[in-house]
Amino acid sequence: MRRFEGLSKLSGAERYVDDHPADDVWWGMTVRSPAPRGRIRRITFGDGVDWSSIVVVDHRDIPGPNEVRFIELDQPVLAADEVRHVHEPVLLLAHPSREVARRAAAVVTVEIDEAEPALEYRDHPRPEQIQHGPDNVLASVRIDKGDVESALASAAHVIEGVYETGAQEHVYLETNGMEAWLDGDVLTVHGSMQCPYYVLNALVHALDRDSSSVRVIQTPTGGGFGGKEDFPSILALHAALLALASERRVRMIYDRGEDMVATTKRHPARVRHRTGVDDAGRLVAQDIDVLMDGGAYVTLSPVVLSRGIIHAAGPYSCEHVRVVGRTMLTNAVPYGAFRGFGAPQTQFACERHMDVIARRLGMDPVALRRVNLIRNGQATCTGQTIDDGVDREDVLDTALGQSRYEQKRRAHATFNASSRWLRRGIGLATFYHGAGFTGSGEVTLKSVQRVVGLPDGRVQVLSANTEIGQGTTTILTQIAAARLGVTEDRVIVAVPDTSRVPNSGPTVASRTAMVVGRLVERACDDLRRCVGADGTADGSEVAAAIREWYRAHPGETPVGEAVYEPPPGVQWDEVNYRGDAYGAFAWATYVAEVEVDLRTYTARVIDFTAVQEIGTVLNETLARGQVAGGVVQAIGWALTEECIFERGAMVNGQLTNYAIPTSDDVPPIRVAFLEHPYEHGAQGAKGIGELSMDGPAPAIANAIADAIAVAPNVIPVTPERLMELVNRGAA
Repeated sequence: MRRFEGLSKLSGAERYVDDHPADDVWWGMTVRSPAPRGRIRRITFGDGVDWSSIVVVDHRDIPGPNEVRFIELDQPVLAADEVRHVHEPVLLLAHPSREVARRAAAVVTVEIDEAEPALEYRDHPRPEQIQHGPDNVLASVRIDKGDVESALASAAHVIEGVYETGAQEHVYLETNGMEAWLDGDVLTVHGSMQCPYYVLNALVHALDRDSSSVRVIQTPTGGGFGGKEDFPSILALHAALLALASERRVRMIYDRGEDMVATTKRHPARVRHRTGVDDAGRLVAQDIDVLMDGGAYVTLSPVVLSRGIIHAAGPYSCEHVRVVGRTMLTNAVPYGAFRGFGAPQTQFACERHMDVIARRLGMDPVALRRVNLIRNGQATCTGQTIDDGVDREDVLDTALGQSRYEQKRRAHATFNASSRWLRRGIGLATFYHGAGFTGSGEVTLKSVQRVVGLPDGRVQVLSANTEIGQGTTTILTQIAAARLGVTEDRVIVAVPDTSRVPNSGPTVASRTAMVVGRLVERACDDLRRCVGADGTADGSEVAAAIREWYRAHPGETPVGEAVYEPPPGVQWDEVNYRGDAYGAFAWATYVAEVEVDLRTYTARVIDFTAVQEIGTVLNETLARGQVAGGVVQAIGWALTEECIFERGAMVNGQLTNYAIPTSDDVPPIRVAFLEHPYEHGAQGAKGIGELSMDGPAPAIANAIADAIAVAPNVIPVTPERLMELVNRGAA
């Protein structure tokens, strides 16, 4: 099936939130804190603006509690008495002229009596820096399996390492944007988002409204990567407050600079490994400490840390594992969801550490992984027994073969001996990613999916899951059409609108195809039952049954519905972090080839191979696009995308000095799939969207280490960092 919405995007016909007519729109702007921490002493409104024409909103205008509804209720909609980070929202302004509103925001001064900020997550906070609990810990998780200390004491070798990953900006094509207005008594908000029901719940909570008096509609969304999971709730609240105060339609669109400095980023992390191995390289014990920077408020840090912890030990068998994780408060813009959700940080550390172990033992890094890869019947660090029938060595061998790994190693040795300034190397990473919400998350969500029959015999999929550039509309159309045996033009996927679609859960966690797609299949089966069609009826028989149902039930609509049910046998202990963390894992091996220039200290990726097992591949074009896109995004995280902070604020918030990969930086990317259908996923599918973010960075770092015999344990490996590593090695 071709991409359903591809033509509208290519032709420019797609209407994003800022493409809608703006004739009757007022423009909203945000006034922000200039300090990382302190009490608000005074707010002054400057000259040169007719303030009588401008609507001003502050925390006193919030009808309900001044809380953004996330996991915890610690983040205010608007700062009241104190601020916790630079760029924290304090006031909102609206005016019919976008330029006047922007000029007005620029002449408002927020004066702060500053307090001592906590700016370094790796330092233990001093008493005067404590702002959350007894020690500024926003979230903590621990996994214990076996007896780690005894195993380390008896291990033939104990190898330690420390690894760090930096923040990363989402750089979605479309910046954050929301529009709000009153339609009678109903507050309507539409805009760029991943999770309409998250936004709905936030509006209901802070505005003290019944859910029936709030409507949230997703407009076509130009990318998300997690950055439009949590933050849109804040912007929707701001637009809604201005709409309620002005009784006008209010639009708030961030420009690129505001979006980059004021919204969430990937959590920076430091991961310490202490690993016991025997003489054959088998893992005897893994002792892992994970520390993340959470920024000023909790947001989604607990679930990011959770996934990071579960993936920290890698796709390997080890009887004795301890993983301890904490996320710390700092007075920085809060960190939030980003593709991979904590797993890229911890798997970077794990896969770099595997190469460090191999080098220390004088062992081939491929052989080290081969001897430790988890086999069917063995258990992960949470005690989840893997019995999915996947041959993880086959994934590894396919990647080695397609990348010509051994031939390239020999060729690089010859090249490096003859080149004065250039060095080439090759590196790999073996990794995995759990699809769907962690543990009992899917059970707690109780996602609901509906498929309705239309009077002309077509069917409509009612889902809250959003198209954000990854192909959701195409995939859900394809799944429903296949299940009912109809052509794709007989299926319509409704616009995610909370007044019409049920809560099928958020568009996150690689769950759409596997979890929601399976719900679509079950809802299609239920629609057959509803209209009295035989369980094997398809195509014209289904359409005829739907039309007949309308004749027999005038004024009613036939609806098929499915509610999430966990796969049989899945058990999870949330307190002790034991059991089945995910219904299914996807598995992968990635191989990167790099060239390092010792004159400029730049590393570039010159070839890349990505092999993954993701269950059934539903749409190969979309799947390849997901993998290639994740690889490119991870190349940026590994090499160039450095967020530079001063006093907790990003100071390089422009695309002129925050360097994302261009087409010139993208190597040939070979993508291959191995298929082993997962019986509880739609047509056997597992998750794919996040997997491709986990493996490229460690594969690239390992390739750099292979090329010039340094230890690139901190990313991004910028020219400055690489020069320091080379000079340190020379010294």
